Amino acid sequence: MSHEERAKSLGIVIPKAATPLGAYVLAVQSGTLLLTAGQGPVRDGVVVSKGKVGKDITVEEAYEAAKLSTLNCLAAAKSVLGSLDRVERVVKVNGYVNSAPGFVEQAKVMNGASDLLVQVFGENGRHARTSVGVAELPLDISVEVDLVLSCKS
Repeated sequence: MSHEERAKSLGIVIPKAATPLGAYVLAVQSGTLLLTAGQGPVRDGVVVSKGKVGKDITVEEAYEAAKLSTLNCLAAAKSVLGSLDRVERVVKVNGYVNSAPGFVEQAKVMNGASDLLVQVFGENGRHARTSVGVAELPLDISVEVDLVLSCKS
């Protein structure tokens, strides 16, 4: 089963790629690697998860925000590749969590991204990951995710 068929069978919908908010592109392919720009929890052009995790947002809500952010990364990748079926494996996930002082469960938040990628890509969705707590994120989003993917030429 292809990656796109697997996602569809699980009810996972890859949205249309967003419009960049600044002077950058959504994703760049260099050789077999594709790197996405950071994506946040945006649905239909609207930020759906704002604030500090551990204060304004629960871990469970931020987990869902990480999933949505990752879907937006996949949309960015698809906009360059034409199809997610060209993805051979997920290499690296970087996650930034808008964290309240003292919040230390960034890894639990970023499991939302990791779990989604394994659902879509199976074992090839397992990856290296960084989960970082930050003081602020653009537009006060709760989570930002970017991906490094290995792709077929």
